[in-house]
Amino acid sequence: MKQVHPIPPLYSENSRVLILGSFPSVKSREQGFFYGHPQNRFWRVTAAVLGCPVPQTVEEKRKFILDNRLALWDVIGECEITGSSDSSIKNVVPNDINLILTACDIRAVFVNGRTAEKYYIKYAEPFTGIKAVCLPSTSPANAAWSLERLCGEWKIITKYL
Repeated sequence: MKQVHPIPPLYSENSRVLILGSFPSVKSREQGFFYGHPQNRFWRVTAAVLGCPVPQTVEEKRKFILDNRLALWDVIGECEITGSSDSSIKNVVPNDINLILTACDIRAVFVNGRTAEKYYIKYAEPFTGIKAVCLPSTSPANAAWSLERLCGEWKIITKYL
């Protein structure tokens, strides 16, 4: 079923690191905010690597992203998707990542998982000219990665803040 991305990009002129997912999960679309599924480890991982308490509410999460000079969005703006399954994504219309890149001094782009990487390389990189670093997905579907192991890989974002 065709879905349109319901969440605007989150960034400020102080953002230095852009983190891109693929497309919001059903839970995220219901909440109207990024990484809304309680089993997604994005908030626990980023809070751990930045030495902050884990934000709980949407407002706390928004403040956490902006206070830590991050920017957050997804590569895909519209697609057909079954539930939250990245493997079912087709007929992609990408988001215009340049909206963020022209508004702030982004020093590095990271993608959250292989699906985000695949669509970033196909749709965004030819226009941005920026290679994204692929980090292991924080999705509960990536159960092979422990929280500790994810934090070890995600710590790289702090080098660019």
